[in-house]
Amino acid sequence: MSSFSFHAALLSLPGIILGLTVHEFMHGWTADRCGDPTARMQGRLTFNPLKHIDPLGFVFLIFAGFGWAKPVMFNRELLRNPRRDEALIAVAGPFANLVLAFLMILLLRVLILAAVPLPGGSTHYIGELILYTAYINLGLFVFNLIPLPPLDGYHVVFQALKIPQDIEFKFVKFGGIALFAILIIDAQMKLNMLPIGKAVAFIAKGMMVLTGF
Repeated sequence: MSSFSFHAALLSLPGIILGLTVHEFMHGWTADRCGDPTARMQGRLTFNPLKHIDPLGFVFLIFAGFGWAKPVMFNRELLRNPRRDEALIAVAGPFANLVLAFLMILLLRVLILAAVPLPGGSTHYIGELILYTAYINLGLFVFNLIPLPPLDGYHVVFQALKIPQDIEFKFVKFGGIALFAILIIDAQMKLNMLPIGKAVAFIAKGMMVLTGF
């Protein structure tokens, strides 16, 4: 695992806070639109990060490169079309991060084209901050689509394959442990079992091409 960089952590903070907040808000908003008001009743339909960020998960994300937010709860029985809606709720978070990343890269492109110098020589710092936010949100997009619980990707896959709930419950019981073990082993032994960085770089390159970099 690479050594900790205070500079990188400082630049990452806005992207992590914004990314987790938007991600969880979109889970709740989508569930609400699909007929389940649980997130709204629990005060999760807000852009206040304090309602969404889990302190321990936040620390893990900064220091270990992976983490989590407070999960948005939903009641499957209140959804109009449970199988379809559960998949929609799941993808809403990651795709919100994807859109946010694209908007950050687009913003950076606009600032470069405008070439407006910022006071105090902070132009370079602002550019770094925007780029970090974009890459963090791409990381959240890719990471959350891994089909292992408790990540969003497993909801999509299980609903698409119409796997019975009793099998799903057994998978959830051990899937989280398996994911954590893979992340720890991968980080310590550098096996690159989850090529998240390569996927992020590929998507980022495509976005930069689209925005004219």
